[in-house]
Amino acid sequence: MRPLKEKISITVDNDVVQKIKKLAEADDRSFSQYINMVLKEHVNKSEKKTKK
Repeated sequence: MRPLKEKISITVDNDVVQKIKKLAEADDRSFSQYINMVLKEHVNKSEKKTKK
């Protein structure tokens, strides 16, 4: 059975990391959970645009 999630490594500007950490904390999510949520929203939004 394939794992549902995959570990990746990326490089992100420090100021962006700090902002995401604050947003994640305010939303009561982990850093990874918050990034995953934001990426899913972006992908879904992009898919809707391409279907038009």
